[in-house]
Amino acid sequence: MKIRTLFLDIGGVLLTNGWDRQARKLAVERFHLNEEEVNERHHLTFDTYESGKLTLNEYLDRIVFYEPRDFSRAEFRDFMFEQSQAFQDIIDFFKAIKQKYQLKVVAVNNEGKELNDHRVKQFRLHELFDGFVSSCFVHLRKPDADIFLMAADISQTPPSEALYIDDRLMFVEVANSLGFHGHRHTNLTETKEFMRSHGFSL
Repeated sequence: MKIRTLFLDIGGVLLTNGWDRQARKLAVERFHLNEEEVNERHHLTFDTYESGKLTLNEYLDRIVFYEPRDFSRAEFRDFMFEQSQAFQDIIDFFKAIKQKYQLKVVAVNNEGKELNDHRVKQFRLHELFDGFVSSCFVHLRKPDADIFLMAADISQTPPSEALYIDDRLMFVEVANSLGFHGHRHTNLTETKEFMRSHGFSL
């Protein structure tokens, strides 16, 4: 059956993760925070932020600014945004595949709104993606099967006619269980081979 749509994760595939343990560790060092406390508070509330039910400022109030600090929210937000870096060779590969084969390309990602907006704008991801099924917009998070099914419905693509690429194995397993053709991304060479096996090569 012809593949018509490519669903891509963003963090861990096209960009570094937006706000992972390593980034928080750097923030702890930079702003002299209690790492255990930051991580505990993060894990208790981050899902709510990624689901679009908290603003970034509200999230930061819970994990950092629950007590007076000698730095501002703006300073901390800027630091968070600076942690994102692009894997430009991977972005360029998918742009070229999209152009050559006229594939529809849709993001399916877990991300809070302000981080998502910054990363899309900073790295010009609108040039690759035709749409964004982001957790902050749809109020669902992977591995909830409903976010994958919603992406299929929004793009009007049966799962059997779609590829799904993510760096997290569990998310790929869920997509596969729903009928998508999933691939766990670990490096560009293997991802190119996966694409080639479905008829897409440069």
